[in-house]
Amino acid sequence: MSALRKEKLYTPEQYLELERAAEERHEYLDGQIYLMSGGSPKHSTICVNVSGELRFQLKGKPCQVFEANMKVGTSTSSLFSYPDVSVVCGEPAIHDKHRDVLTNPKVIIEVLSPSTERFDRGKKFARYQRFDSFTDYVLIAQDEPRVEHFARQANGTWVLTVATTLKSKIQIASIACALQLAEVYDRIEFAEEPPVKKSAKTAKPKKTNKQRAKA
Repeated sequence: MSALRKEKLYTPEQYLELERAAEERHEYLDGQIYLMSGGSPKHSTICVNVSGELRFQLKGKPCQVFEANMKVGTSTSSLFSYPDVSVVCGEPAIHDKHRDVLTNPKVIIEVLSPSTERFDRGKKFARYQRFDSFTDYVLIAQDEPRVEHFARQANGTWVLTVATTLKSKIQIASIACALQLAEVYDRIEFAEEPPVKKSAKTAKPKKTNKQRAKA
């Protein structure tokens, strides 16, 4: 989500009408429309990797993967957004006759970026929790191997699991899938940390002939 936004308040119906005619993508929160920022090659690569992994693992199962051009909307219509990847199990529930807004996502995955991370972790996650179908939220970092998985428990609480090495994986038990970080970050190169500079050893002052005589 870009910092740019239109301050006028819109109804969900007005937003959807404008969005369907727009050339750029926008998200909607509490009456305001936000312009989405463009993605990077790294962001796109991670999204493709994750979508591909999930599609392969869900093949022949009653769950379907959707990519970032499919909107999701909460039952209260206070949020319409474009998750990077989403999974629906069973028949997709559609907002209206245009069939471009899902209302029953089970798993939502967001690839974090500096301009969206705060929103993805905060208000967006809070609104996603209003979906009765929603059980898993996965946040993927771009600048380091780090995947966070929030899993909804039977009592409504959320349990966080964090994976931080390419050899590790995240289990999404609700859809019987696993995300190997090596596959999530396939073709992604991380910046190497600068080498730690060794502090120069302090040279011991040489003793003068006078000091040696006193010793």
